[in-house]
Amino acid sequence: MRAAKEQLKPDATAVYVAAHQAATAIEEAIEAEVPLIVAVAEHIPLHDLLRVQSMLRSQSKSRLVGANSPGIISATGRCRIGFHPLPTFRAGKVGIIAKSGTLSYETVASTSRAGIGQSLVIGIGGDVLPGTDFVDALRILEHDDNTEGIIIVGEIGGRAEEDAAAWIHDYRTRTINPKPIMALVAGAQTVPGRVMGHAGAFISSGEGDAMSKVRALEDAGAIIVRHPSKFGEGMKEILAKRNSIVPLRNFYIPEFRAFDLLKSYQIPVSKTSDMPGTEYLLAISIDRSTLSPCIIVAPQTMIDNTYPGIRRFPFEYHMLPGSCVNSVVEYLQCGSASLPSLSKIVNGLTDIFFEKEAFLLETRLFRNQEGELAVINARFGFDDAAYRSSKRQEDMQGLRDKKNDVTEEVDAERDGIVYIKLIGDGTIGTLVNGAGLAMNTNDAMTDLGGKCANFLDTGGKATSETVKSSFRIILKDPRVNTVFVNIFGGLTLCDIIAEGIMLAYKNLGISVPVVVRLRGTNEEIGQRMIAESGLSLHVFDDFEEAAKKAIELSQRGTCSSMDRT
Repeated sequence: MRAAKEQLKPDATAVYVAAHQAATAIEEAIEAEVPLIVAVAEHIPLHDLLRVQSMLRSQSKSRLVGANSPGIISATGRCRIGFHPLPTFRAGKVGIIAKSGTLSYETVASTSRAGIGQSLVIGIGGDVLPGTDFVDALRILEHDDNTEGIIIVGEIGGRAEEDAAAWIHDYRTRTINPKPIMALVAGAQTVPGRVMGHAGAFISSGEGDAMSKVRALEDAGAIIVRHPSKFGEGMKEILAKRNSIVPLRNFYIPEFRAFDLLKSYQIPVSKTSDMPGTEYLLAISIDRSTLSPCIIVAPQTMIDNTYPGIRRFPFEYHMLPGSCVNSVVEYLQCGSASLPSLSKIVNGLTDIFFEKEAFLLETRLFRNQEGELAVINARFGFDDAAYRSSKRQEDMQGLRDKKNDVTEEVDAERDGIVYIKLIGDGTIGTLVNGAGLAMNTNDAMTDLGGKCANFLDTGGKATSETVKSSFRIILKDPRVNTVFVNIFGGLTLCDIIAEGIMLAYKNLGISVPVVVRLRGTNEEIGQRMIAESGLSLHVFDDFEEAAKKAIELSQRGTCSSMDRT
């Protein structure tokens, strides 16, 4: 092995030898200082692995993945070590970490079917003493530019899932825009005292069972599924929301406009950081825990918006955070020479925050060798409700960055409707009253097998004209072949909704099927109005029945479209 290492200079080696010889082969690879060693054998004797682990701890050149690992594969073409069903893989943006080989393949197939594919799949193996655990793999995927979402496939045995949960909690605390993480834990139905297939799939004294692992991951912020087939569409929806949706009540301005603002407030700026120096994150935003403004800082910045060591310094509303600046200097360890320029930047940003009603003023600072700080990047977001509700900050509206505006979303704003076009091949247009109900409607439709084309909240006081406008906006999307109206009337009256639906039919010439679920205030009146209208509407008061009907009609419409093509 050492001779091969010196001649070939490999980055990795795969150990395919049988279990009784595998430990010796791994040890040879460690002695040869091969950087990455992937071991696929299962049931390597426990004490052989204890010896291997002791050897691994005594050096820093080699990493072991396995034993009992199906291998590592990058569907984007960077590597393939191990054995994999290649037809199921598709280049994409989801990193997968799994103990089980077959569950990893199910997860791969699910993400491939959803069209989001995989960036890197790491089979850490189901052995008792794995060389690489979930946390090791999570750290890799955290910094992988090709990975936008992460999936963990765990199982009973050990504390790897609990350790992963602790890491996830820390990651989500220190990161402004964390990558979404989904998870599954196998082994809820086990026989006590039995090893469930994998060498490590048993519960020792003091170890948690499958459900306690699920709770730990869920409490840390991971999204749990019960079957790997749910990962694909679930992650697809999460990524679409994460990457494409900016909340309506917030808007951003182009960076050059942000720099104009900085200069007008006499905040030091610089266009380059080519000189020797240090970079930091500094932002003024909202702390939701203390319900107050805060300074957000991190001792270093990263391209993917991940900030190790991020910390928040809350301060009272409409007060300059002067008392925080010394704490910021101390935390960033930038020295007293940086105090004057940091004070100027913080005070200037705070003035902008209050005077222009911002929700996020995020900057990247550069500290030169003399200790002076200047802004080199800026991302400024402002509260749209200041103008929409109170007609304040009209000048800021003229600065908004319109390159990402969607025409239908802008039209909806004018009518007080919150409409967001969802990415993907959704065919069901949803019309719902209330943001929470609208989100849950889309979630539930997806769980039942439907594909929603949009999020639409008519607002708590929808009128017949609002409903008609909602139909008009939804039907501008050529993907929509079915409309699902889900109303639970509180402030919204079901008879007003019914009137709006009939008005839309009269004025818009609706030609796609419409499923209506009306519950709440005046529901009997609204249902009777629709029933007596003579219109070809499908009316229900049970959500699941209505949703299944909408899904059936949308799938029928999709098949008809395919037949025509």
